[in-house]
Amino acid sequence: MTDPKSPIDPKQPVDPKKDPKGNLPPQPPQKGRGTFGFIVVMLMVFMLAMFLSSAQQGREITFQQFEQYYENKKVKLDTVTLTDAAITAQLIDSEAQDGQSTSVRIPITATSRELMADKVYALTNNRVIEKPTSGFVIFLYSIGPFLIILLIIWFLLSRSMRGAAGGGGMLGSFGKSKHRAMTKEMTGVTFKDVAGIEEAKDEVTEIIEFLKTPKKFTKLGGRIPRGVLLAGSPGCGKTLLAKAIAGEADVPFFSISGSDFVEMFVGVGASRVRDLFKQAKESSPCIIFLDEIDAVGRRRGGGFTTGGHDEREQTLNAILVEMDGFESGDGVIVIAATNRPDVLDPALVRPGRFDRQITVPLPDVKGRLEILKVHAKKVKLGPNVDLSKLARGTPMFSGADLAAIINEAAIGATMHNKDFIEHEDLEEARDKVKFGRAKKSRVREKDENQLVAYHEAGHAVLQALLKDADPLHKVTIIPRGASGGATFSLPEKDRMGYSLKWLKATMRVICGGRIAEAKAMDDVSSGASSDIQQVTRLARAMILEWGMSPRLGFVNYQGQDSAEGYIPDKDYSDDTAKIIDEETKRIVDEAYTHAESMLTEHWDKVEAVAQALLKYENLSADEVHSIMRGEPIGRSTVAELLAAEPPAPSSNGNGSGPKKEESTDTDTPPDTLPSPA
Repeated sequence: MTDPKSPIDPKQPVDPKKDPKGNLPPQPPQKGRGTFGFIVVMLMVFMLAMFLSSAQQGREITFQQFEQYYENKKVKLDTVTLTDAAITAQLIDSEAQDGQSTSVRIPITATSRELMADKVYALTNNRVIEKPTSGFVIFLYSIGPFLIILLIIWFLLSRSMRGAAGGGGMLGSFGKSKHRAMTKEMTGVTFKDVAGIEEAKDEVTEIIEFLKTPKKFTKLGGRIPRGVLLAGSPGCGKTLLAKAIAGEADVPFFSISGSDFVEMFVGVGASRVRDLFKQAKESSPCIIFLDEIDAVGRRRGGGFTTGGHDEREQTLNAILVEMDGFESGDGVIVIAATNRPDVLDPALVRPGRFDRQITVPLPDVKGRLEILKVHAKKVKLGPNVDLSKLARGTPMFSGADLAAIINEAAIGATMHNKDFIEHEDLEEARDKVKFGRAKKSRVREKDENQLVAYHEAGHAVLQALLKDADPLHKVTIIPRGASGGATFSLPEKDRMGYSLKWLKATMRVICGGRIAEAKAMDDVSSGASSDIQQVTRLARAMILEWGMSPRLGFVNYQGQDSAEGYIPDKDYSDDTAKIIDEETKRIVDEAYTHAESMLTEHWDKVEAVAQALLKYENLSADEVHSIMRGEPIGRSTVAELLAAEPPAPSSNGNGSGPKKEESTDTDTPPDTLPSPA
């Protein structure tokens, strides 16, 4: 009985070259490739041995020493040998010095050979053995090194020519695909590790089921999808989902990035595409994963490209042709991932090439909670950790951001020598990921510290008063990232869109910082630059994209982002552009005027919150509401806690009392508190 999980159709003939899973067996290494290299190595060893043997033919002595040895009858008769390079002889065994050889050697040169020969003949009474140097040895000594160099060059060229036969012409391995074969054991990721994108998982599960049991779908006349396009923001889990597919599907999985196709040589990308699809068809059923396909799949013919001769367009054309060449029984599925589906070529994303386009969105509250639970399994959490609260406080966070929060919290808890992660570690990690690291050691001037406090108090009071704005979470004047302070909100729910009431309330909250600092300090600063940028962006989006301007009506003026040309798209006249500018200023001025009137009416609350920020540096939402109601805060400042500690023992050695405190810097503002760290 046939295994229902087997991807092989029993009616189809089985290729004897393939195993039951359809994979080609590993090719045996080609014989003879190492023979030439072996010969070269042996020749080099032979040359080295010759040089060494010539250098180690005996102990080197002078002719006077040799004459003394011979006259004292310490030289064995009939062992004196004359060559072109030396005079050698054997001493009797008792003349060996310190374990050295009994062989002695007198080096000679070509000019001194005749003179030395006459001396040795006269000394030994013509009892000399002459050994002329072989012509072959002289030949090897003269041209041997050059011959070895030529043989090595020939060997390298022959190897490159054999590699070029596989594709790419003289470029050798440039035309080979750089894909990576992935399996479940290599990735270690399954669908259990993917959370927050259930709909995408369901659609991909259908693909995996089709690969495992194709007859289940083809009995109704359906065909296998040729391609699946995963589109979504960066960090949403597209690559992680592809790794999970490799972990779930019991088929070969070829992974390659779009940038791996393009090289400095024209035509290499197309050659690699052909090589990749050729290997995929030989290993079918299988999956090809193209990460960041927008690197080669952008819309053709746009901007200032060079038409059909562009290397990227040749690569895209090769992908289109290969995907059109699939047969229904090939069993090859292409999965591509991109965060810019709007710039892809229409011929690439049409049905028949990419039949499925799966959107991988940012996770909602439920999805963020599931993602946090997945990453929290790898760390130790304390009893006061509330992951649901953290999930509510991280709107528009991607899966990668949430993983970074858990990791940063673990690092922070480790640095504070804690046994587990507490909820405040997660809160600090969230703020660090979103806004940057808190600069607790930074000391500001008194006036600057006061300005930041009033600025953040203006934001916080309006955030607490406006019911259409997001609920206040906390406010701080500790510098974080590029900002001198921050006011955090905690949305009650995820928003799929923005209502007009929420936009107006948010713009008033944004304007509150500049208004409060101008009223309190009788001056303004550049600290509101990000607020100005944010409120202007919201106002222009309301006019250009969302049709919220009465003068311009239900019309979109944003234009299309082709992402190919350098000239911005503008589909309206100069008169309309003037109205857009006027409407933008009107909306911002209305928000500013309304926020100014509210802060003037509740200025006593702004004063109270600002003074509390100067004293405590951090305030929670409950504390801000208590201050606005006129109630005191039931906690001590850092300075009060330090003052309540017992004095440290004297370290001056005379036991006369505590050591006198050093004078503080006169430029340090009196309201500045020491860092809790």
